[in-house]
Amino acid sequence: MLVTGVDIIEIDRIRRVFERYGDKFLSRIYTEGEVRYCRGRAPQLASRFAAKEAVMKLLGTGIRGVHWSHIEVVRGRGQAPSIKLYGTALARAKRIGLDHVALSLSHSREFAVASVVGESEHGNLVPRGA
Repeated sequence: MLVTGVDIIEIDRIRRVFERYGDKFLSRIYTEGEVRYCRGRAPQLASRFAAKEAVMKLLGTGIRGVHWSHIEVVRGRGQAPSIKLYGTALARAKRIGLDHVALSLSHSREFAVASVVGESEHGNLVPRGA
């Protein structure tokens, strides 16, 4: 069964939160690799924030039950970005039988958007008795 998630966020909203909370915001939401890649650039931070929310929707949890930093957007040189799961996000993915997650990111001057699609044995619901 295909499962999806999508999220859109205002880049300026992420910029303001980053300016106000700085490293505290970064360490709560992003992995070290994401912080290095984004280098404080609001469009990149926003697109990764949207990706994390989209993955939480795909997993069927929303923002509760999965730690932000347990979802990572990784990008190898010359490659499209992809999703790597850890900890609570990986555990949830295993519980629903999630196989692969495909990611698409985009941003304009004002907004960042992320869309994810995955294949899961059980949709995004945990099967009874699991």
